[in-house]
Amino acid sequence: MNSLGLWAQVSTLHSLQTISPVLSCPPSSSRSKTVDLRNGSTVTEFILVGFEQSSSSTQALLFALFLALYSLAMAMNGLIIFITWTDPRLNSPMYFFLGHLSFLDVCFITTTIPQMLIHLVVKNHIVSFASCLTQMYLVFGVGVAECILLAFMAYDRYVAICHPLSYAQIMSRQVCVKLVSTAWFFGLINGILLDYMTFRGPFCRDNHIENFFCEAPIVIALSCGDPQFSLRTIFADAVVVLLSPMVLIVISYARILASILGRASSSGRGKTFSTCASHLTVVIFFYTSAMFSYMNPRSTHGPDKDKPFSLLYTIITPMCNPIIYSFRNKEMKGAMVRALGRTSLAQAESV
Repeated sequence: MNSLGLWAQVSTLHSLQTISPVLSCPPSSSRSKTVDLRNGSTVTEFILVGFEQSSSSTQALLFALFLALYSLAMAMNGLIIFITWTDPRLNSPMYFFLGHLSFLDVCFITTTIPQMLIHLVVKNHIVSFASCLTQMYLVFGVGVAECILLAFMAYDRYVAICHPLSYAQIMSRQVCVKLVSTAWFFGLINGILLDYMTFRGPFCRDNHIENFFCEAPIVIALSCGDPQFSLRTIFADAVVVLLSPMVLIVISYARILASILGRASSSGRGKTFSTCASHLTVVIFFYTSAMFSYMNPRSTHGPDKDKPFSLLYTIITPMCNPIIYSFRNKEMKGAMVRALGRTSLAQAESV
């Protein structure tokens, strides 16, 4: 009887040893999978969805449209850079700032639009982690620099209209260079902060970005853990970066308006209004689209809303800036005619 009991115990122990490896496999596999996700090692690249859900004919139409807009923006901004830096008649601070604004616009559209054009032609929409980080840094850096530069341009108009006798002394060449350098410095430093807040956490969720470039709020939503801290930080930064220059712009134009209304000459009012209207139009285009993208709650966003506003400040505004400034400014139109005339003359002499 004892030998039968002992034999039963040995058989039971042997059965448990045989079954235990099978029973232990699922927990081990599950645990390793959790560790992999926690380490964020599953996402090393992103996929820009862009317009890939559109039909082939629609993508071809978009490619032709965006290529035309990009070419026009590059040509117009390039022409403004050339004439403001070479024409001796355009040596005032306003044209100095305008040349740098066009240079920022060239940098801005070159950061995003060529990639979008390529993705409209090829099927592979994958971008590496490093490429996404670099693109976002350039978008942040150049965008913030343009916000600050627009505020300095408003201040320049205020000094020119309200303090004309002291204008040359206040807005000297050295001061203008320092202001432009300040815009670039804060833009590039701010880009480092925002890039860090966007990519500080690991990414272990879906790697599809519902836009045609790496935009911070969308990328943050793909990171592991709670993204609210990064989103709040970027929102606070947007409040400072967008609203602080906006306050300077509003104050400058409020004083300009008060000065204009106090003048008796209606012709002087019209000329001043025409000069300032160009800058105000650019400010409204740029700030409206940027505020929607970075100061709105994420619950109000979506691919159908994000893409139009992204297109507005990545290609439409840079394209409209030179058109607005050139067609509303007689000096700019004259300088363009002279530049094109010199080019035609040089080509005729070479032939």
